[in-house]
Amino acid sequence: MSGEREDGAREAEEQALQRAAAAGVHRLAIPTPFMVGRVNAYLIEDSPLTLVDSGPNSAKALDELEQALAAHGHAIEDIELLVISHQHMDHFGLAAILARRSGAEVAALDALAPFLADYGRETDLEDRFAEQIMLRHGIPSEVVTALRAVSAGFRAWGSAVHVTQPLAPGAELALRDRTLRVLHRPGHSPSDTVFVDEQRAMMLAADHLIAHISSNPLLARPLGEEADATHERPQALLTYMASLEATRAMELDLVLPGHGVPITDHAALIDERFRMHERRARKIGRLVAQRPMSAHEIAHELWGNVAVTQAYLTLSEVLGHADLLLRDGEIVEDERGGVVTFRAA
Repeated sequence: MSGEREDGAREAEEQALQRAAAAGVHRLAIPTPFMVGRVNAYLIEDSPLTLVDSGPNSAKALDELEQALAAHGHAIEDIELLVISHQHMDHFGLAAILARRSGAEVAALDALAPFLADYGRETDLEDRFAEQIMLRHGIPSEVVTALRAVSAGFRAWGSAVHVTQPLAPGAELALRDRTLRVLHRPGHSPSDTVFVDEQRAMMLAADHLIAHISSNPLLARPLGEEADATHERPQALLTYMASLEATRAMELDLVLPGHGVPITDHAALIDERFRMHERRARKIGRLVAQRPMSAHEIAHELWGNVAVTQAYLTLSEVLGHADLLLRDGEIVEDERGGVVTFRAA
């Protein structure tokens, strides 16, 4: 039975990709060095010839992107418009190289443009913000120091790029044969942007919605702000769930994500994501009912040593679901000695 399900899933994936290809949209799966695996860039055969996302800044990614473009009869030099979906380096790392070689216009959310232009400084601020969050929520200082070193090592997978076509939320990106509606869907990151072909009921969703994994609402410094996590923290999961609600209400036949397979029933998938978040919040609520705990302690109870090796990822998960419980009045947040703990209300 499992083999039949796998065959059926592969057939459904192929059919969905064929539907996209018939509309001139081709998935190019580009390798990344990250646990998430390959990232999906999308070639839109239109005028201008458009590439949505680029893959990370690596020779392997560039080589495979060139091969993928050649399979569709194109070269990097043919790209006329490069669209960036959000601020994570696996999606925009090659953008500067592609723009330089092709002379393409670079389009991205207007609020994201300063981040991309000053990538080095912005990542410094991101790391400082993350350090404050981690220390404030119970992660030992030696772990924080080690994680900052790892983060610094990852920076080369991204690169600064100048946005020549800033996009306002709700704007239209007009190509010859289609118009893409630009929608800001923050949550997974502050800059998540989706592009909707309303005529074809098709969405290019990047990491806003992924079929095989739940997009992690990472705690991130709000765009354009300095690094300060000592006051009110961003409520990434609540923001993300509001974005999902907006997407769920849309009439869509096909969602093309930034990783993995196409999505043909976005409403059912979003409903399952909501149920999952509710289950995880309830589990955290049961842990906190036993004794007051920091977010790092909760993460360690849920995931063991992964809460150390993937400390910021798991911390973001816990704090997002703690925000659900805080919103509903089920837990209370206390602070002592600069460290926050949660207890049952």
